[in-house]
Amino acid sequence: MNRPLRHIAIFCGLLMLALLIRANWLQFVKAEELANDDKNRRVQIKQFATPRGDIVVGGASVTGSAEVDGAEFKFKRTYKNGPMYAPVTGYASQTMGMSLLEKTYDGVLSGQDDRLAFQRFTDIITGKERRGGDVITTIDPRAQEAGYKGLTDLGARGSVVALDPRTGKVLALVSTPSYDPGSFAGNTFKEGDTFQALDDNKGKPMANRALRETFPPGSTFKILTAAAALEHGVVTDIDAASDAVSPYPLPQSTNEVGSEAGNAVCNKASLKTAMQYSCNNVFLDAAVELGQDRMRETAEKFGFNEDVYSDVFGDLRATASLYPQDLDKPGTALTGMGQGSLTSTPMQMAMVTAALVNDGKLMQPYIVDELRSPDLSTLEKNEPQVMSEPVSSGTAAKVREMMEHTAKEGSAQKALIDGITVGGKTGTAQRGVDVNDQVPYGWFVSYGKKSDGASVAVAVFIDPTDMDISREDISGGSLGGPIARNVMKAVLEQ
Repeated sequence: MNRPLRHIAIFCGLLMLALLIRANWLQFVKAEELANDDKNRRVQIKQFATPRGDIVVGGASVTGSAEVDGAEFKFKRTYKNGPMYAPVTGYASQTMGMSLLEKTYDGVLSGQDDRLAFQRFTDIITGKERRGGDVITTIDPRAQEAGYKGLTDLGARGSVVALDPRTGKVLALVSTPSYDPGSFAGNTFKEGDTFQALDDNKGKPMANRALRETFPPGSTFKILTAAAALEHGVVTDIDAASDAVSPYPLPQSTNEVGSEAGNAVCNKASLKTAMQYSCNNVFLDAAVELGQDRMRETAEKFGFNEDVYSDVFGDLRATASLYPQDLDKPGTALTGMGQGSLTSTPMQMAMVTAALVNDGKLMQPYIVDELRSPDLSTLEKNEPQVMSEPVSSGTAAKVREMMEHTAKEGSAQKALIDGITVGGKTGTAQRGVDVNDQVPYGWFVSYGKKSDGASVAVAVFIDPTDMDISREDISGGSLGGPIARNVMKAVLEQ
């Protein structure tokens, strides 16, 4: 063989070797990844070849499947009370993919989960159609409805989160404005246009405000500042007068911060009085005395600065709430009243409240109680897990005492319920560089507790951008208090 032919033969041999290596790589190493890729048409066809299992709330399915005419997709997803439950279920669309629980538990819902292999085998033998399993949520339908109705009646962008402090179960997860996942569940051009219109809507109906967006928490953060001050010994007596003058001079600054309750009430007020009237000066001073490291340490024990839900929530993972690094003294002071560069999700503030109700023990939030196979046997069941212990039971009891006093005598009175112990804290959070340029956010956190120990923690967030309301009328207590009250009643008065 002459030299040129030999070179060509070697080159062709190398090409064949590369082809064999690539083929084996795809077949054995990448096979599972490619088989489950969302863009794999065969995967999509299989997902909608049979009726999907259901997502269950309060013992009833909030999803279904409808048979459709189509060469490839035989069934499409349907939803009951779609807008109310969309922040929980997400969507399963033949063209737009999936989100939230629909995506996280697609294997179970479509019947393709490895744990259902024996079920699939027996279905083939008996000639039955492949069946999907069910996802049983922790959501309380009455609480979800109370939160959703409260926000939609206001016409507000916002969120409501309710937790069982003793277990971490998510009892309500509301985000408004919302959308109907069934409106684009198929694969027609009209449904594609519907999805695009929702995605382009300035009100962001497809945003999950409970988990995926952060906002300055305003005065609701004062319950964490109070907990930090007590835990670290900066305050030992909640009834003792403080040294914090009102208006409060920011460190290293010529600026002063006042309080809506007025200087006469807030000047050198005790921590308990400051909580009752939401006196900024006392909490600013407490944050300065604590310093940024101890403030951040306490915030992180409550879940700030960490994406803490990934193991349990899967695709419902919440955006990390932020207690910033490298703050100066003025910046640290402002975090004491929930302003500055501090941000939080509604879920995070519900967690803070829940931990204080649960004697300082923070339980890992979870929204799926159980996964069931088509024959109703349990595939997996979630169990309560302790996430952290941010503060001692003594500290938690003192903060609850102040929150209950605030509900009885202060700005949280609209959350009171006869026969139930209620604690609460209002919040009005300024936003933007020029605080007068945009309307502030309204916040409300509260808890209700019965004599038998049953309890619920609630966080309400309200963005009044779309509401016909003046700045003077925006108050977490007046707007969020009644919503929180109705959610707590829904849970505790059953």
